[in-house]
Amino acid sequence: MNHTDKEIRQYFKNIFGFKPRHLDPYKIALIHRSVSDNDATFGKINNERLEYLGDAILGSVVADFLYHKYPLEAEGVLTRMRSKLVNRARLNTLAKKLGLDDMVRMDGHITQGCANGNAFEAVVGAIYLDQGYQKTYKIIIHNIFLTHLDMQTVYEEDNDFKSRILIWAQKNKRKVTFAHESVTNGKEHLYKSIVSIDNETVSDGLGFSVKKAEQAAAEKALAMIETPQE
Repeated sequence: MNHTDKEIRQYFKNIFGFKPRHLDPYKIALIHRSVSDNDATFGKINNERLEYLGDAILGSVVADFLYHKYPLEAEGVLTRMRSKLVNRARLNTLAKKLGLDDMVRMDGHITQGCANGNAFEAVVGAIYLDQGYQKTYKIIIHNIFLTHLDMQTVYEEDNDFKSRILIWAQKNKRKVTFAHESVTNGKEHLYKSIVSIDNETVSDGLGFSVKKAEQAAAEKALAMIETPQE
């Protein structure tokens, strides 16, 4: 489907919240390789180069955002959150939500799926070329991610250590169990959770509830599992 310049400008104003200065990068960002335009000088024109650029810019913008939003989190947590925010499945879903599937020109026989996520990255590349890094940051984080994604849910998913270690156990065919007991620390009543892997105790954690004790113990166990052995 070919869209007029007016339609493309209106799309970015309505969905991304800004007016493009130069339209050419956005036109290219909306061309899938299956319908590449031919140019006498540059050959086939499609959004693959912009996708390459946008992938790098998107990773940088998200890393920048997470670094400042979560100043106390370790590198591993930030890395996992960034991966969750920019993975292919999430970008595909986000692109569809933004209506990119209706804007991208592609062969009708191509399954859109990943093409939508690729187009989103290409659009990010186009925005960067047209608007610069600071404006791109604002558009992607404030107009897109914080508007269409629940960042707190992503954060909580990443910090659900019990679920993560159970998923690890399932993938690696290991047996993980949690045992609990009540303990007293001075005048405070606490719960102690003990994590065992294949019936061998590997960590424990304290908390004011069983759930918090489990999370503390699971976090320690994960740190041991994920630390490379020398």
